[in-house]
Amino acid sequence: MSPRFIFRPFVFATALSALMTFPAYAADMITKISPHSVTITMDHLAAAVEGAGATVFARVDHAAGAAKVDMELRPTELLIFGNPKLGTPAMLDGQTAGLDLPLRVLVFADAEGVVQVTYHDPADLAETHGLPADAQYLAMMTGALDKLTSKAIAEE
Repeated sequence: MSPRFIFRPFVFATALSALMTFPAYAADMITKISPHSVTITMDHLAAAVEGAGATVFARVDHAAGAAKVDMELRPTELLIFGNPKLGTPAMLDGQTAGLDLPLRVLVFADAEGVVQVTYHDPADLAETHGLPADAQYLAMMTGALDKLTSKAIAEE
């Protein structure tokens, strides 16, 4: 007896709906290891951002937030920063890029205590928001993130 496919509209519709709720791709993340603590790495990153003439919009201490609701989270901080000279042209090409801008870098201690510096590859903005893949601002964002995070993890 050969197996046969039985079309069940409800099952098909449910499966299709579930697939459509997930993005068509998984964003590429770039991770570097820091020899410093989360706080020191983040301090270095913020100083590098400001030194490069960009603006730090926020520094979020997720572990402190967790502590406020009596939960424990390993050291985890997020830096939100940008430069309108790069972000504005991206949003002019695809205004939904504002969902992923300004840029964000997460610094956290993993389960082994290794401090990681992680961010999304700016090239993903092209696919996500319909931006030109060869846009100069994407190359500049990529270079800036690499340079800034490298300064944050540099040995002193």
